[in-house]
Amino acid sequence: MLSLAAAGSLACSGYGSDPQAGALLSLGTWGGDAAGMIVGDTATHLHVGCTFGDVSGRIALQPNGTFSAQGSYVLRAYPILVGPAVPARFTGQVIGNVATVTVTVDDTVQHETVVKGPVVLTLGEPAQMGNCPICRRPVITTIRLLR
Repeated sequence: MLSLAAAGSLACSGYGSDPQAGALLSLGTWGGDAAGMIVGDTATHLHVGCTFGDVSGRIALQPNGTFSAQGSYVLRAYPILVGPAVPARFTGQVIGNVATVTVTVDDTVQHETVVKGPVVLTLGEPAQMGNCPICRRPVITTIRLLR
């Protein structure tokens, strides 16, 4: 009876025997040395040093935890943003709560390929950015008007 209940709960999880099948990059803030990543429901935002990039939507993980997603990247972001954002491919692997990410940027302005990373990020850890700031999720506040 116990094994039947365990099998039923496994089937309801949507993953079967493979915990990564159909998985998405976990929501939250990921931090590492000179790198940070913010994963939200509608976008993933990654900083490597004083550069940053975005992927629209959540990044899907393959059964082995690897991923590859198309996005955009800004190579000259700090202290003054000098655009434009250019096409980029975000690749890597997630094992547990640790992600290794590499960004390959097709710099259409300078006509060269630039690789950022690999960087190692841990879910829930703060980004150690040094002099380069990391973007933060906007905080929505409510102002109460007094009569």
